[in-house]
Amino acid sequence: MSSLLRANIEEIVSLTDAEFEFALSHFTVKRFKKHQIVIQEGDYVKNDYYVVSGLMQSSYTNSKGKEHILQFAMQNLWITDLEAYHNRAKATLTVSCIEDSEILAITLENREKLCRELQKMEYFFRKKSTADYICLQKRILCLITGCAKDRYEHLVQQYPGLVQRVPKSLIASYLGVSRETLSRLV
Repeated sequence: MSSLLRANIEEIVSLTDAEFEFALSHFTVKRFKKHQIVIQEGDYVKNDYYVVSGLMQSSYTNSKGKEHILQFAMQNLWITDLEAYHNRAKATLTVSCIEDSEILAITLENREKLCRELQKMEYFFRKKSTADYICLQKRILCLITGCAKDRYEHLVQQYPGLVQRVPKSLIASYLGVSRETLSRLV
């Protein structure tokens, strides 16, 4: 489990064994069952989650009860309600498990402490946040300028293997199309 996190960090910065053990000490292991809600809309968000195994999603449900999936997170990806996590505010998103999931969680307090005490981790989180923001920008541009087929191709590129792991209704929600439209695309 820890080797996956170390590999994720070392895509950006290299750590000695002692530095990695220090960083790892700021995380806690959590296990969630399929369909379990990890963050409920309206609750305060305590953790950012690194997915070791399994599959999770973040979603927003509008006033009419329609669910919109913002993100999927499979192995080696991170997920939370960023606004609520960083602002210590109530969640506007719901994060739930599509599959049984094993994750490493870090509180904002532990993250800030880790970054203060190990500058390499400050650099790691900054680079990771920038990369995530770039992915989000590409997703938004694809949503506002691309047709449904473009959005589907972007999804397949961003999340290899995902379409074999999740129901078509979730893929359609992420793409902002009906199941019928999605069926015509695949």
